[in-house]
Amino acid sequence: MPEKISIIGAGSWGTALALHLAEKFSQISLWVYEQDLCDILTRTRENEWFLPGHRLPDNIQPTSSLQSAIEGQPLILLVVPTHVMRQTLSQIKPFLAKDCLLICASKGIENDTLLTTHQIIQDVLDIDNSVATISGPTFAKEVASGVPSALVASAETLATAKQVQELFATEKMKVFTSTDLVGVEIGGALKNVIAIATGICDGLGLGFNTRAALITRGLVEISRIGTKLGARPETFYGLTGLGDLVLTCTGDLSRNRQLGIQLGKGKSLKEITENMKMVAEGVLTVKSAYSLMKKLDIQAAIIEETYRVLHENKSPGQALEDLMKMEISTEFTGIEGL
Repeated sequence: MPEKISIIGAGSWGTALALHLAEKFSQISLWVYEQDLCDILTRTRENEWFLPGHRLPDNIQPTSSLQSAIEGQPLILLVVPTHVMRQTLSQIKPFLAKDCLLICASKGIENDTLLTTHQIIQDVLDIDNSVATISGPTFAKEVASGVPSALVASAETLATAKQVQELFATEKMKVFTSTDLVGVEIGGALKNVIAIATGICDGLGLGFNTRAALITRGLVEISRIGTKLGARPETFYGLTGLGDLVLTCTGDLSRNRQLGIQLGKGKSLKEITENMKMVAEGVLTVKSAYSLMKKLDIQAAIIEETYRVLHENKSPGQALEDLMKMEISTEFTGIEGL
């Protein structure tokens, strides 16, 4: 077991993972983008901005220097928003050890390239392996509090997936393995879009019937896109598909669901996001999802209507009305392998 790991990104999830890993590593470097926050973490040993109420153990060392965080580290855990992933990778590239393992804990799809997170890493760093992803139904606050949870460690080889499994598994964290990197990442990214849609319906004051239908049909749309991109169908009925989808669509700690609720109540996207300190990944991911459904010629009405509400100023009420008018086909049409 390596003694050191570097975590790039000190938002709520990055901080929670640092706390989770503190019992397994003697030294954790936690890179903080905001200098003011880095100063607070160093002085108070608490992430007052993104994860208050959890003291950092002494073996977690905050730093605002990427070189200091990266140089000589055998393990790098990336926990930055997907829209700044490429930029961050370009900055850390000169300092990476040749044989280091990169693990990504971010969820999203790049807007311009439509690449998932591990594909962005491979593209920027020009590597084919030594890349893994962790994903699953996990709220940062609950992981930081030690609530029993489960993750999936995914890599292109089972050996690498098992290595990551060993790194993250504890008495409070069950970690499963997968070699379906694309499926794991598509599920983790697109569930944020469906969570916004579900939140909109909750904000409109609709019932549990509507919520259940949206979650279920949303999973079908995620599966359609994922399998067309080469993912295995069964991945979407596991922790990183159905599990993460249910959590994010129903949990009050979900930023994407909360954003949707405010949209459903009549607030504008600009008004909502101006008051949000943390990123709701689904706002940008829905652009990629919409582009993918067009590129792949897939019917994904929930994703399409969510895109129009977020980025074309369509009213939530009209979007719902148009969804209900759609002609329907067999339940699982368009999902390869089913």
